[in-house]
Amino acid sequence: MSSFLNQQVLVLNRLWQAVNVCSVRRALTLLFEGHAQAVVGAEDGSFQTYNFKTWTDLSQSDPTSECIHSISLRMRVPRVILLLIFDRMPKKEVKFTRHNIFERDHNTCQYCGVLFDRSGLNLDHVIPRDHGGPTTWENIVCSCIRCNTRKANRTPREAGMLLVRKPKRPKWRPFIQINLGVHCHDSWKHFVDLAYWNVELGEEAG
Repeated sequence: MSSFLNQQVLVLNRLWQAVNVCSVRRALTLLFEGHAQAVVGAEDGSFQTYNFKTWTDLSQSDPTSECIHSISLRMRVPRVILLLIFDRMPKKEVKFTRHNIFERDHNTCQYCGVLFDRSGLNLDHVIPRDHGGPTTWENIVCSCIRCNTRKANRTPREAGMLLVRKPKRPKWRPFIQINLGVHCHDSWKHFVDLAYWNVELGEEAG
């Protein structure tokens, strides 16, 4: 029973967007308190929601192998819940890190356009710091050692070099951040895009 209680449940906001994961224990508490409903998909692609009472009834009439048992009650383990009181996406910005700059630039030198292993790349100030260039998303790019040496302490214009693309602050993708080690239940697939960008890694740039 305790192993089920510690498993993870996908949490949707009122707009049916994935915003978090919680434990089965927490999900059942939210159901009991009336703050959430369990979500179950049907074969035709539709979804049915259940409050605590109807979820309890479903658990008795349609038991699965994923059930929590007590002396007098059998409760089906919810895999997705819908919050009834939350309709916002969590506010989050992509951290300004070396890792994320490499991710944004796809490990590609922004001057010659060649893909490199990260050990062959460094970070370059497009407008050099000596020229007043800031250490920001809009002024930092991946550069291979050769291009970085060629550019030296000059602007791309002064060095006769062109950027592959103008550096920008990346937009955080509004999908739940799930660690790679966490098993994604089949019932989550409709709501979660696993092609996420892990924003928690890397050293601070600059």
